[in-house]
Amino acid sequence: MFSANNKNFYYFCKTFILKNTHKLVKNGIVVKSTGSWYNVKQKNGEIVECKIRGKFRLKGIKTTNPVAVGDNVDFKIDEKTGYGVIVKIHPRKNYIIRKSINLSKQAHILAANIDQAVLMVTLVKPKTYPEFIDRFLVTAEAYSIPSKIIFNKIDLYDTNTLDEMNQLIDIYTKIGYECFKVSSKQNIGVNDIQELLSNKISVVAGHSGVGKSTLINTIEPSLNLKTKELSEYHEQGMHTTTYPEMYPIAKGGYIIDTPGIKGFGVIDMKKEEISHFFPEMFKVLHNCRFNNCTHYHEPDCAVKEAVKNGTINESRYRSYINLLTGDDDEKYRTNPY
Repeated sequence: MFSANNKNFYYFCKTFILKNTHKLVKNGIVVKSTGSWYNVKQKNGEIVECKIRGKFRLKGIKTTNPVAVGDNVDFKIDEKTGYGVIVKIHPRKNYIIRKSINLSKQAHILAANIDQAVLMVTLVKPKTYPEFIDRFLVTAEAYSIPSKIIFNKIDLYDTNTLDEMNQLIDIYTKIGYECFKVSSKQNIGVNDIQELLSNKISVVAGHSGVGKSTLINTIEPSLNLKTKELSEYHEQGMHTTTYPEMYPIAKGGYIIDTPGIKGFGVIDMKKEEISHFFPEMFKVLHNCRFNNCTHYHEPDCAVKEAVKNGTINESRYRSYINLLTGDDDEKYRTNPY
């Protein structure tokens, strides 16, 4: 039996614990992910190194990274180690995801809770092909993320390459994607990118070597991100960004720099929905004879008719057909042209 004093002490302890339990849980945004460690930034600016509880990997989340840069998380401090332990991932408003290229055949989330996705492409050293661009744009459309395209290294383009770039810009601007011509080295178009990124959370993606880190350094010199020259033998980019990381910019907002991507495999996309994520196809597909038209072999297809009359570009249609019929496990890694 408790005495009166013991009862009073018991109720005091219980009330104190209930009132102060919430203080043990802290909140912040993941600003860096190494796969096993996560840097979480709190509202006061303090950054805490955190790990995750093992159970996050047991909830059927088929991704190589259950926690992504941009995630809003709750964590507790482990008194023994002094490090944080992530105990909750808050619901995401969106995320951009691609098929992982490792043997697990899982997905990899590039970033979460973003305002826009910026794809940086180059037509030389290294070459970015239209299907890679289309796969990125389709994935962003699937998760309702506005996308922009930056054509970088224009100082290296000869007359033929400039013509190719302008043709691509014509294709994508007609669909509704804003495009930018940039040379980080010659400071061409950089001011436009500064305005594009200000007061937004933007993920910047592209092949290794397209100049993501160089452009970010030009916009925000204080960051001093590491950069490397292209491999002379392969004319391919060398990884400088090892892990995705979020950086603040002076004009407001954040940039999420990501490691270079070799291929962009789409995931969790039903075949019958793929055409919905090509805006120019979505505009006309209701005119097809069949409601379940795949826009591939059916007669009286409004999409195929639009390709014939030039309303839909042939390269975009080829990208669609490759997504519809291709073996994504391998095909997305190679150049189809």
